[in-house]
Amino acid sequence: MKLHLIILAIVLLFSGCIREEQYDNTPQGNLEALWKIIDEHYCFLDYKAQAIGLDWNEVYSRYNGQLNPQMTLSQQQDVLCNMLSELRDGHVNLYTAADVGRYWAWKDDYPANLDEEIREAYLGTDYRIAAGLRYRILDDNVGYIVYTSFSSGIGEGNIAEVLYYLRLCSGLIIDIRGNGGGQLDYEQRFASHFTNERILVGYRSYKTGTGHSDFSELYPEYLEPSTTIRWQKPVIILTNRACYSATNTFVRDMLCCPNVRTLGDSTGGGSGMPFVSELPNGWIVRFSACPQFDRNRHHIEFGIPPTIPCSMNPEDIVKGEDTLIETARTILSKVCILI
Repeated sequence: MKLHLIILAIVLLFSGCIREEQYDNTPQGNLEALWKIIDEHYCFLDYKAQAIGLDWNEVYSRYNGQLNPQMTLSQQQDVLCNMLSELRDGHVNLYTAADVGRYWAWKDDYPANLDEEIREAYLGTDYRIAAGLRYRILDDNVGYIVYTSFSSGIGEGNIAEVLYYLRLCSGLIIDIRGNGGGQLDYEQRFASHFTNERILVGYRSYKTGTGHSDFSELYPEYLEPSTTIRWQKPVIILTNRACYSATNTFVRDMLCCPNVRTLGDSTGGGSGMPFVSELPNGWIVRFSACPQFDRNRHHIEFGIPPTIPCSMNPEDIVKGEDTLIETARTILSKVCILI
């Protein structure tokens, strides 16, 4: 409860800080307001300066030079969205009446590592459904679960019934490729069925001031074991670059559990808790304000590399086979426990 109160206090303080300065509803005023919001409240400026060479002052100079008072709203939107894209953050959006500005290169610049039709063929037509989970037992006695969005709610009862149904399987494949995130509550609920004890999975911190380095101490994040069924056998999680946000956190948490490995591509990242603010013209900007870290205190904003790198083989695709699923099945057939 104390942590929730601290978070609430920070949120209220944060909300009050954003509205301290007033800007004119002009192309210049809107750009300055947007730049200032990010400069004071975005949580990765220092990290991205180090990781990708981001210079937020240089970004301001470059995009400020593209403005003129006669610009249309559409032209203004293009300039502001392009400026935000310099952050390389899928949690950063500009909401206008006409469109939603977004940065999707975190997944679009990489191979999909997934063929939806082939995955559907593995599920077949007689798969079972429990809330957001689709699952079946493959013909080699490997359990297979597909979860495509952490916005699709799952309860303790759903997860327990699924794992009970799969209890006699030799191992489990959890396919979260293409899962762009959703609710952290759901990822924690799912992950809690794969540990027998309370484990440290990472850290989170909060902005405490307007400086790029003004953050609270790191608050530990723990995964509590489920009080119902807990899986004890090997697990392989299939990942690709489209695994983002809460799915990125799920991978972080699951890799702290015993007998769990990931296979495929790096996740897409997205480790900042999004907040929102408003520009003088009424447009809404969403941005990352609270960073998450892994249990070694490393940033996971740009994704988590797989334990076992694996890519879709074009020859397998022609044969209607999924390289990642088949590789996972081969591994699970040869081990009793993953170390």
